[in-house]
Amino acid sequence: MDARAKARWRTVTVWAACLAALAAPITSAGAAGGRAPVSPARGERLQRSLDAVTAAGAVGVQAEVVGTDGRWRGVSGHARLGGAQPVPRRGRFRIGSITKSFTATVLLQLAAQGRVGLDDPVERYLPGLVPGGRHITLRRLLNHTSGIADYLDDTTTYPISGREFLEKVRFHTFPAERLARSGVALPRYFPPGEGWHYSNTNYVLAGLIIEKVTGRSWHDEVTRRIVRPLGLHETTVPDHDPGIPGPHAHGYMEIDGRAVDITRMNPSIAGSAGAMISTTGDLDRFYAALLGGRLLPARWLAEMEKTVPIPGSGPAGEADGLGIDSSRLPCGVTVWGYDGGIVGYGSQSLHTADGRRGITLSVTLRDLSDPHTPQILDAIQSTVDTAFCGTR
Repeated sequence: MDARAKARWRTVTVWAACLAALAAPITSAGAAGGRAPVSPARGERLQRSLDAVTAAGAVGVQAEVVGTDGRWRGVSGHARLGGAQPVPRRGRFRIGSITKSFTATVLLQLAAQGRVGLDDPVERYLPGLVPGGRHITLRRLLNHTSGIADYLDDTTTYPISGREFLEKVRFHTFPAERLARSGVALPRYFPPGEGWHYSNTNYVLAGLIIEKVTGRSWHDEVTRRIVRPLGLHETTVPDHDPGIPGPHAHGYMEIDGRAVDITRMNPSIAGSAGAMISTTGDLDRFYAALLGGRLLPARWLAEMEKTVPIPGSGPAGEADGLGIDSSRLPCGVTVWGYDGGIVGYGSQSLHTADGRRGITLSVTLRDLSDPHTPQILDAIQSTVDTAFCGTR
């Protein structure tokens, strides 16, 4: 995984944090859904690559790989710090910025219906909210070329680590408009359209536009337009509910030298930029439907896949579309998807352009400052390479 990709996994919010090292990884794998299992040899290679993630220091990891040769699910590690229970194979997890793919899809559906224009100014839909909003288009929000700062840059108001997180963020409700006003009040990264910089504020604004146009919240629109039609029964779009329904691994944060279970938290700090909860199976199903043309007409899927290069992405050539990224793997396969992080959890979902092959994984990490983190990220990349390219 190149330096830019590693940085992306740190930018949304802080991932999980834990203290104790793991004992030998606990593993489990098998077939699921309506597909036959992959061959035993391929399953063994995938499991070894997943075990390498926990061997490198992650607390737990679950993954699902789908392809023309079948489906495979595997886990490694523990559901709770210091516990004996393995990570649930169908466990739910906070998906962080993968939420952005859902938010962008809804906005593109509205564009396909003629209710918004991608090159319309933000000012048309949110008058007076964004200074200079006449020069910032919806497209620039979705591909992070707006120049609007990330509200999480204001670490005094929105601390996302340490004791301050517990006191100021964890169980607090943050209205979307407040988050947006915080972001637009910060100095701009660059003039609109003259650069690229990741910003959660862009997608909070996108959620507000969805609400303004439809008269319903982004939660309701994502549920109505995507979750229910696709039968994503293990996916939820919470507002401020702190819980994770169903089986799940627990997330942690290191605070004052001890591991604090922060699985329960109010996700409104992330909102339409990163609040959703899902499973590996549901995310694989979502991206297969999206890339397979079931959620957007061909013209609008093509708009979604128009990319701008991400600076510093190195040989992966990572590029940002409208709520979806593309990158090249070492074997030359181009994959589409997104990665996400929110306190306690990190995730990634990558797929071929036709949506027929993919991998989705969720990882619980020790503290990001841990010196083993680069090795964990390299092991994750190796798992991705094994899924698409064979043994790295």
